[in-house]
Amino acid sequence: MKAVHLNRLLTLEQSVSTPDGAGGFSTSWHAVGTLWAEVVPGTGRELGGEEVRQASVPYRITLRGAAAGSPRRPVPGQRLTDGGRVFQVLAVTEREAAGQYLICFAREETPS
Repeated sequence: MKAVHLNRLLTLEQSVSTPDGAGGFSTSWHAVGTLWAEVVPGTGRELGGEEVRQASVPYRITLRGAAAGSPRRPVPGQRLTDGGRVFQVLAVTEREAAGQYLICFAREETPS
């Protein structure tokens, strides 16, 4: 296994839904904490049909280990941010049996 270089400080965010007063909800994001991470892009691919194309790049984000249920352990539906970059957390697992590190499988959100 290669060495892990936790060299980027990411902010872990949780979505919060609030009533919008018109029968619906608006979603805002609130910081849960900051985590040091190693961010590695995966192999990109092109999505879409003949007229619409969109690039999709998965990311593997490695963090220090945290027990299930800990606020320091991301869960799917949360996101990690780095300045203006936003990584949507899709899945989380231990990197090795000892659980010293976690791997977050994520996709970068692009502004529309």
